[in-house]
Amino acid sequence: MTEERKYWLAWSQISGIGPILLQRLQEHFGNLETAWKASPGELRKVEGFGFQTLEKVVQQRTRLNPEQLLIQHQQANPHFWTPADAEYPQLLREIPSPPPLLYYRGEVDLQENSGQKPLVGIVGTRQPTEYGIKWTRQISTALAKNGFTVVSGMAEGIDTESHSAAMKAGGRTIAVVGTGVDVIYPQKNRDLYKQILTSGIVISEYPAKTAPNRTHFPRRNRIIAGLSRAVLVMEAPIKSGALITATYANEFCRDVYALPGRVDDQPSQGCLKLISQGAGLINQELSELLIMLGAIPQIDVETPIVKSTPLPNLSPELQQVIDTLAIDALSFDFIIQKTGMNAALVSSSLLQLELMGLVSQLPGMRYQKL
Repeated sequence: MTEERKYWLAWSQISGIGPILLQRLQEHFGNLETAWKASPGELRKVEGFGFQTLEKVVQQRTRLNPEQLLIQHQQANPHFWTPADAEYPQLLREIPSPPPLLYYRGEVDLQENSGQKPLVGIVGTRQPTEYGIKWTRQISTALAKNGFTVVSGMAEGIDTESHSAAMKAGGRTIAVVGTGVDVIYPQKNRDLYKQILTSGIVISEYPAKTAPNRTHFPRRNRIIAGLSRAVLVMEAPIKSGALITATYANEFCRDVYALPGRVDDQPSQGCLKLISQGAGLINQELSELLIMLGAIPQIDVETPIVKSTPLPNLSPELQQVIDTLAIDALSFDFIIQKTGMNAALVSSSLLQLELMGLVSQLPGMRYQKL
């Protein structure tokens, strides 16, 4: 246990001090103990500390004893991490607003926390179709059997299906909830909750006994995205919490994949929007998806040696597209113009070349030859 963790707890108890301000305090003073003892004048130098925030800090800081607060807090919340703890999930440290306190319950796997074992988020609507359920089960099963841990939010629908399928396949799963880790929501997922505690963990930034609150769930979506190396959106209407998770994933430089559906299906509208904005396409070749997810760089001390492979024989369409590409990135529209092929064929060819490791997609639907 580090001395610093009690100050993460103490600062988090002051109203108006959220994850972003805590990050600024940490960066400005070097540690939160120094920040705790800083004068109002010194605190004023930190971006975001206006008069009202300073007033709250001065009033509330005098009533809090970090040492006693930690002892009392641990009685009700025996298991939690702060960014001062070595076990705190490494990928969450990278985001702009890491939770100052991360409560957990279940079986911890430190390889997940250190980033050595890949985590993939799966999110979607609470009212999926049979199509969405089928693909969620298939993908979660494939991920679990190939060593990935599935991360979701334990909500009804896609979340429930992803957790259940991963565990049935013998894999691990992480549920990020918008309540305390001791509160089961929705109640119908009581059995699922118990299973997750034996095959993974339930985590939350909210302390024990925190009841469901509609404002908590959008916020917890940033944790799903932050923990994951990639986020898969299975089915999502235009107004969906899954799209919030995808937005966070983009902000955190995580890969986003979406399951396509019919253009007149309401549950697929959000996925189609993501695909139009450059999200990767989930298709029936799950092995290709697994290759793509496995190709996401992992947190390693040493740079892995990549063995070169000979260029495969390509179909005329693929050859025409790759001959058009260069080391400098080209826009999707420009590639269509240069090849004279229709948009659907160019999109399909680029996807195949990307899965073969010959092409890389960049933000803004730009592509370059590797």
